Amino acid sequence: MEHFYITLLLLFVSFVTLSLFVLFYKHRSNYSADNLPPGRPGLPFVGETLEFLSTGWKGHPEKFIFDRMAKYSSQVFKTNILGEPAAVFCGVACNKFLFSNENKLVTAWWPSSVDKIFPSSLQTSSKEESKKMRKLLPQFLKPEALQRYIGIMDAIANEHFASQWENKEQVLVFPLAKRYTFWLACRLFLSIEDPHHVSKFEEPFHLLASGIISLPIDLPRTPFNRAIKASNFIRKELLKVIKQRKVNLSEGKASPTQDILSHMLLTSDENGQFMTEVDIADKILGLLIGGHDTASAACTFIVKYLAELPHIYELVYKEQMEIAKSKSPGESLSWDDVQKMKYSWNVACEVLRLAPPLQGAFREAINDFIFNGFYIPKGWKLYWSANSTHRNPEYFSEPLKFDPTRFEGKGPAPYTFVPFGGGPRMCPGKEYARLEILVFMHNIVKRFKWKKLVADEKIIVDPMPMPAKGLPVLLYPYKS
Repeated sequence: MEHFYITLLLLFVSFVTLSLFVLFYKHRSNYSADNLPPGRPGLPFVGETLEFLSTGWKGHPEKFIFDRMAKYSSQVFKTNILGEPAAVFCGVACNKFLFSNENKLVTAWWPSSVDKIFPSSLQTSSKEESKKMRKLLPQFLKPEALQRYIGIMDAIANEHFASQWENKEQVLVFPLAKRYTFWLACRLFLSIEDPHHVSKFEEPFHLLASGIISLPIDLPRTPFNRAIKASNFIRKELLKVIKQRKVNLSEGKASPTQDILSHMLLTSDENGQFMTEVDIADKILGLLIGGHDTASAACTFIVKYLAELPHIYELVYKEQMEIAKSKSPGESLSWDDVQKMKYSWNVACEVLRLAPPLQGAFREAINDFIFNGFYIPKGWKLYWSANSTHRNPEYFSEPLKFDPTRFEGKGPAPYTFVPFGGGPRMCPGKEYARLEILVFMHNIVKRFKWKKLVADEKIIVDPMPMPAKGLPVLLYPYKS
């Protein structure tokens, strides 16, 4: 019997040893081609993922990029992120190359965690799902269509500030900014107006957003596991909304054109096929994340920088009050009003430069190609970084200085300012984000001045930038 157990132990050790050998061999074989970019693959499976993520957790996501650019004297370097052999592309030439070669040499790619959190996208490729979404969105997110949303945005902003900010000495800005942008998304995408119904989704959406770009380890209490559970909860709630909307449409209680949900239910593809309820739930899920998470980060950092830079605040206040004084009591903002907010948008753009909600994004090489003299194999993942240009003195003088005048006139050079990406895959919600940010700025500065309560509050990036303590501020309301 003792010999039997020894044999089993030896077999187990041999199996583990062989598995590790195969893992190391496979890992190294991904980097065996000639003339690859400089860099190092890191450990098998994890690669340099922990270093990549931890620089964000420490508040300096650009450190991973700039350290390697300096070490290898290259704007392209190889690494391994999220278990994938990858090349990181840095700088204007790299941005132009990736954005200009969409669906020619590169295509969109998401980590495996995305497909596991949004399981219905496994029925077709992520690329096909993305194409479907981009066909659905334009009529709702182009400037002409968004004009009719401004009054609704302003009404929600007024109600938000009246109920969540006014008559309070201090507030936590980040959770309130998320509440504002999420309320807007629920109202404009789903026609959900009840704040109690909206609040039901808040915490699950926070868990979901935190787990999308994470190591796909489905163990209890990991960010990935929490994101899967949150996704399942939200999907069930959305399915209830979708089923009720189908009933309301059939009974004439809802309009076919009232929001994106109605459009999705009533629109077929080129083959006459309608989307299933589960597919619609997943697409709405993605829209709600994209429609509120990035803008809430931008609104939060606008509050941060306006608190730190009173001379910038005064110029924003002057511009917004000229608009406010032109309105009669109870009159909502209009499209023309928003077009007058030029300095405010320059301030918002400078915030997006210094604290881009989208730190970067992945592509996948669909063919072998040569770039900057380096060989990029088919199947490699490519990561572009906003900070590689946003915080680079080659493109922005004194890059850490807050200077909205950078955006006057023609503004930054092409491919240097990329908070919304670029090329065919530029964020389709760019104009929507501009409106919700400007409506937020108008409504906050006409009501308050404020002071940060934590002078040197740490910023973490996970996966979007956020103040570690939620940005607590002391409010100084204006007398009406």
